Amino acid sequence: MRHVISALVQNVPGVLAHVAGMLASRGYNIDSLAVGETEDPELSRMTFVVVGDDAVLEQVRKQLEKIVTVVRVDDISAQDFVERDLMLIRIEAPSDRRSEIQQLCQVFRGKVVDVAPEQMVIEISGQEQKIEAFIDLMRPFGIVELVRTGRIAMVRGVNRPRHEAGVRRVEE
Repeated sequence: MRHVISALVQNVPGVLAHVAGMLASRGYNIDSLAVGETEDPELSRMTFVVVGDDAVLEQVRKQLEKIVTVVRVDDISAQDFVERDLMLIRIEAPSDRRSEIQQLCQVFRGKVVDVAPEQMVIEISGQEQKIEAFIDLMRPFGIVELVRTGRIAMVRGVNRPRHEAGVRRVEE
């Protein structure tokens, strides 16, 4: 089973390496990873995807909670959440095929962000299945280069206090 985990961590040097190293040392593979500062500059949110049963998830959660710089860990895949990936894709785009490529971009709500004489760079965001479908449609044109972010996710409609009772505070 695929689990989307959100970890609120102190925004300090080495926290990403510490968390990734801990997971790797225990044999857990990270399928996707995205890290960025939150609304509080002292905190960052790590969103990552791991695959495994509930026992694996529980072990990952317990190990993460042992790390001093980790403030809170949530398995958001058990909740109603919104998730997105972002992709930039450079494709071969001869002038006689550009209108076709642009129509496909519109269907997928993509955006052409760069045009060169024989290539285009397209930006697209959405759920993983949407990104994969767009990649499949672009293959016949010739994919020159592709780069993707890790998954980011947020629970829907939750107005949670920044630090819930029982959760370690950053200042501790």
